[in-house]
Amino acid sequence: MVLDFLLPSPPKSWSGDKTSAFHAKITTPTKASIQPVGRHFLAHARRHIHSRTFSEDEKVLEEAEAAAKAAGNGEQDDADLGDEPEDPSMLRRDPKEWKDQDQYAVLGLSHLRYKATEDQIRRAHRRKVLKHHPDKKAAHGGLHDDGFFKCIQKAFETLMDPVKRRQWDSVDPGISDAIPNPKSKMDFYKHYGPVFEREARFSTIQPVPVLGDANSPRDQVEGFYDFWYKFDSWRTFEWMDKEDGEGHDSRDDKRYFEKKNKSERAKLKKEDNTRLREIVDQALSLDPRIKLFKEEEKKNRGSKRREKEEAEKRAAEEKAKAAAEAEAARVAAEEADKNAREDQKKNKELLKRAVRKEKKNLKALIKDNNYFLPAGHTPTPEEVEKQLELLDALLDGAKGLDQLEAVRQTLEDGVKNKNIAEVFKAEVAKRSA
Repeated sequence: MVLDFLLPSPPKSWSGDKTSAFHAKITTPTKASIQPVGRHFLAHARRHIHSRTFSEDEKVLEEAEAAAKAAGNGEQDDADLGDEPEDPSMLRRDPKEWKDQDQYAVLGLSHLRYKATEDQIRRAHRRKVLKHHPDKKAAHGGLHDDGFFKCIQKAFETLMDPVKRRQWDSVDPGISDAIPNPKSKMDFYKHYGPVFEREARFSTIQPVPVLGDANSPRDQVEGFYDFWYKFDSWRTFEWMDKEDGEGHDSRDDKRYFEKKNKSERAKLKKEDNTRLREIVDQALSLDPRIKLFKEEEKKNRGSKRREKEEAEKRAAEEKAKAAAEAEAARVAAEEADKNAREDQKKNKELLKRAVRKEKKNLKALIKDNNYFLPAGHTPTPEEVEKQLELLDALLDGAKGLDQLEAVRQTLEDGVKNKNIAEVFKAEVAKRSA
């Protein structure tokens, strides 16, 4: 795109061959009075009047702006905060005594207390700041009194710090630690349910089992009391620490007060554990479900005893029967063992007889066949004795009846084949090796 336009004419003093030119003279300086104005001066004046630093002033402005913004969103957003009336004595409280004030009441959260969320605490703080800010009071013609405003700030700081809030919740006077009266006529569940809900806030283990109702199963009821008898509480009593009123800063004084406060906290913790145990014991003794469980156990006790006696009788009968069977088995085993030994003895005797018979047959065989010498040869006494010695060696070398039978069969075959001398000699060499 091209734009056509004309540039203005240069002044007459301008020359194209010069890099600079003098066009006019500087006017004579004059004095003028200047007054500070604008938002920066107003911020400086505000800090000076209220003796604030930059960070303190910015914090106050942010809180006032946030409170105004919250107020502009309508009352419906803060409906859960309620509208608690402010006690005149609370409004006149000395901010130096902030530790003794009701931190929740100062922010208008008495009806919520430990149940208040961080968001609710922030919104309640903004609402109180918007209402009790010293600048707003001064703008409406009131005195520049920031006492209750400081109480609000202290309450907000306490409840937004998790550690400090736990310390405060541990000793919150707005919640009773009273033990219910066991003699009063009451609905057990409606009376003790809120008590255990109140104490459950101190449990290190969450969620905490609820008391339940008359329809709760036995395992749930027993689990509930088991949990509370092993209850682990985070409740602490640092908020009750007594500081040194005289303001001594020496190390010995600090140690003395630390030791004293620690001892007092331990005492309060022990008393609180005793109080909680008394509540659990009392609830257990009054719980109608526990009474019902005991009655059922009593009814079932007789039948269980009878079942036990019958079981013991059956066990005795079975034991006697097993003993009789074991005795019969023992007698039978002994009889079988005796018979086996006798049979073994008989077999052994038969084997010995058979061995003797085979040896006798072999001796008869050698005598009947010329002592296993060549046919037609008349053996001398020395040869007979030698052949009988060889036969004894052969019989000693043959182990058992089977081998003796095998030797006899071999020798008989040799007799039939008319080569008994060679067979006998070979058999002696074989069995004697």
